[in-house]
Amino acid sequence: MSDTSDVPAPERHTAFRRLHRGERPLLLPNAWDHASAAALVRRGFPAIGTTSLGVAAAAGLPDATGAARDETLALARGIARLPALVSVDIEGGFGERPEEVAALAAELDRAGVVGVNIEDGRPDGTLAPLARQCAVLAAVKERVPRLFVNARTDTHWLAAIGGDTPPSLSAAAERIEAYLGAGADGIFVPALTDEQDIGALADDLGETPLNILFAPGRHTYERLAELGVRRISCGSLLFRAALDRAVELAWTIAHPEAPAPAHRAADLPSYAEAQSLAEDFTMDVTEDVTEGNRT
Repeated sequence: MSDTSDVPAPERHTAFRRLHRGERPLLLPNAWDHASAAALVRRGFPAIGTTSLGVAAAAGLPDATGAARDETLALARGIARLPALVSVDIEGGFGERPEEVAALAAELDRAGVVGVNIEDGRPDGTLAPLARQCAVLAAVKERVPRLFVNARTDTHWLAAIGGDTPPSLSAAAERIEAYLGAGADGIFVPALTDEQDIGALADDLGETPLNILFAPGRHTYERLAELGVRRISCGSLLFRAALDRAVELAWTIAHPEAPAPAHRAADLPSYAEAQSLAEDFTMDVTEDVTEGNRT
């Protein structure tokens, strides 16, 4: 895991970019609230992202519809105070007009966020018009040049959640080329799982970091590294795993005859440890970006 403990706060953006070009891919775990973010930082992760599904679902809202804009912004302001580099998933941008998305990006930048993830998938299962999406990306980069913009194309994701056959890589090629022309710093193709396609895309992108969504049972960190992937996201995986384990633990308490969950209650963080996570948000934002990281 990369160490950025010697990087001063004013160079956070540079440090985040450097994490995409290290000897090992950047593993970006995705938080859904203040506690999960603080716990990940305490464990030693130098950079964290947010999961739009987790943030929305935790607030009782649907994902990918723009409904969780306020919750996302509030969370971003809070976790940007942690001694870590933070990238925020802003769905399609939380705004219809490019200038609205750019204004949000500028607000996040002022809060201390170093990157954003912007997707082109729409709630109705279609892709945003290419020209509109390029206008959004260009507006963000013009307003906040130093912000790392991870351009996500949902060509494969929409097929996966719809149960359709994954499209060929060429289906994403036009959008990827256009997004890079609009100023995107990285490319994210969730649900791209075929190793040959991943390797080919990583080669085509060259110095531009390729971001892949980790798929349990399909991917390993080491194999994605071999294929040239520079950033590996967890997406909503951690949030969904937390839900599953919490429910299973509650069920085994009420039904002692049920198989015990893989992680015993005795292995969980103590009340005091969980309570102390709030202390991490009182740190001075001018401190070193990774001061206080614990493993």
